[in-house]
Amino acid sequence: MNDYLDPINSVGMPEQIDSAIAMDLLITVKESIRNYSIAITEAASPEVRTTIRNQMEAAIDFHTEVIELMMEKKWFHPYDVSEQQMLDLKAAQTAVDIAGLKLFPDNNNRKGLFPTPPK
Repeated sequence: MNDYLDPINSVGMPEQIDSAIAMDLLITVKESIRNYSIAITEAASPEVRTTIRNQMEAAIDFHTEVIELMMEKKWFHPYDVSEQQMLDLKAAQTAVDIAGLKLFPDNNNRKGLFPTPPK
């Protein structure tokens, strides 16, 4: 992949971006569930604990929805380790390929591009 501007090199990229966003969402939801569980132990009043518990249960339901979407789209394989490993290796290779792209010119000297006051 030498020409990152060539549209042929973007084939499949929207789906890869969608799966990355979904994975980030999943990680965020898991973190919020963990934070809610800690907050419950720190809450002093029963009303606050009930409110936090309700929010945590809503987050758990949302976690289930995100997992089901990712499994339906075949972006996540929690019950098939070899399939998940193949997906992870493909994602890692894509990251390495993107990192290897020449995105910036060798000469990035900007002298003369900006107005400068006379001396």
